[in-house]
Amino acid sequence: MRISSKLVGVGVLALMTGCSSLSPSSAINKLSGLNPFSSKSKADQPAALVELQATMAVRTAWKLDIGKAGAYQFSPALAGNTVVVAGAGGDIARVEATTGRLLWRTKAGSELTSGVGTDGNLIVVGGAKGSLIAFDMDGNKLWTSQLSSELLSAPAVGQGIVVARSLDNRIVGLDAKTGDKKWTVQRTSPALTLRTAPGMVVSGSDVIIAQPAGRLSSFLLATGAPRWDVEVGVGRGATELERVTDIGGYPVLFEGDVCAVTYQGRIGCFDAAAGSTKWTRDMSSEVGVAVDQRFVFAPDDKGALYAYNRDTGANAWKNDKLAFRRLSTPVSYGRAVAVGDYQGIVHFLSREDGAFLARAATDGSPIVGTPLVAGSHLIFQTQNGTVAAIAVE
Repeated sequence: MRISSKLVGVGVLALMTGCSSLSPSSAINKLSGLNPFSSKSKADQPAALVELQATMAVRTAWKLDIGKAGAYQFSPALAGNTVVVAGAGGDIARVEATTGRLLWRTKAGSELTSGVGTDGNLIVVGGAKGSLIAFDMDGNKLWTSQLSSELLSAPAVGQGIVVARSLDNRIVGLDAKTGDKKWTVQRTSPALTLRTAPGMVVSGSDVIIAQPAGRLSSFLLATGAPRWDVEVGVGRGATELERVTDIGGYPVLFEGDVCAVTYQGRIGCFDAAAGSTKWTRDMSSEVGVAVDQRFVFAPDDKGALYAYNRDTGANAWKNDKLAFRRLSTPVSYGRAVAVGDYQGIVHFLSREDGAFLARAATDGSPIVGTPLVAGSHLIFQTQNGTVAAIAVE
């Protein structure tokens, strides 16, 4: 039962069977302190941080407390030159990306389980008991729509359509102006899946959605009609636990490619228009990827950070000095790739060879959402609700 104990031990992730799941509070209550790795094996303990002589200047430009994430994952979202953030307690805020100046802060009127989705014209979050709540860019509530079950993934917005996926793997498209349902797609799920927040991304007139069992699927935004479906990860093993191979984090679009990684499966890049495979490599990761002109970056489930050539999938480098530090989805910016850990520390590594460049602290709690590039700032959101903008100089 090694895989089972590991999934529960991660804290943000838990196992669900069919459409039922461990409650968020029960998953969190299994943890003690910030360190999610309580195994007695010394080999599984988080690597100690060695003293670092920084060769890159980084500083915290601003911070905002949006409220704890609880058992959920919240990621900041970019809307023009502003950042929109939300927390599990129901707070939503919009701030200037450069200065952190608060433009507005409001209450959703409900606890939140997912968010934020925005296209720069509409803000959408997932509320308690499967409610989907929409706001305009000034923070005024527009509509609420009730879905079939809890929302863990941030909604996607594009072409006048809001796409949301509930825990029972029912995908709905709603009218962005009214919240009326326009189409529904029901996909089956394997017996066991990760209780996580696989993402969705709008690609022109399509939406690309990370599916259970390690699949990426593309649908027409207007109608929900399927465009293509591709297998990223392949389940292996004798038991259902060993065959769990869900996609972690958001699929990432870059210059016609869409790249993703799965738990106990593979990492790969695919043609975003046709779904054809460009390359795949064996890998296991519980979080997402970062992509730039040359590389695809991802941490594995043991805390090693890898860089792959974006065109060929050839391994460019590996840094294993952050072993078992529960790394976040990375983000690429300039000459660095940055990744957060379970203590809220952001590590900056050279995108060319993986050498350490700098380090910055947030609030001591895990960084669990997907980081964001906003101008010259990298935006990280922690489990305890700190939104930190780190300037790279």
